[in-house]
Amino acid sequence: MFIFNNFVNAIASVIDIILELYKWIIIISAIISWVNPDPYNPIVRFLYSVTEPVLKPIRKAIGYRLGPIDISPIIVILVIIFLQSFLVASLRGIGMRMY
Repeated sequence: MFIFNNFVNAIASVIDIILELYKWIIIISAIISWVNPDPYNPIVRFLYSVTEPVLKPIRKAIGYRLGPIDISPIIVILVIIFLQSFLVASLRGIGMRMY
C-alpha cells in the first residue's frame, strides 16, 4: 500500500509544481502586457500562446466591466490558488491515509 501512497504524493507534488509554474507564467504575462511588447519576440509569443487559451474564455464571460482593466489574470491566479489549496492538499491527504 505504501507504493500507492508514494504514487499519490508524487502526483500531488507534480500538480503543485505545474500549477505554481503556470501561476508565474500568468503573472509574467500580465506584467509584460503593461508595456508595449514586440509581438515577434519569441518569449512574448510563447507567453501569449500559453496564457491566451485560458484567459480568452474568461474575458468573453466577464467582458471589460471595469473599463480598460483586465481582471482575467487575477481570476486565473485565484483559481490556481484554490486548486493548490484544495486538490493538492486533498491528494496529499489521501496519500497519507493510505499509509
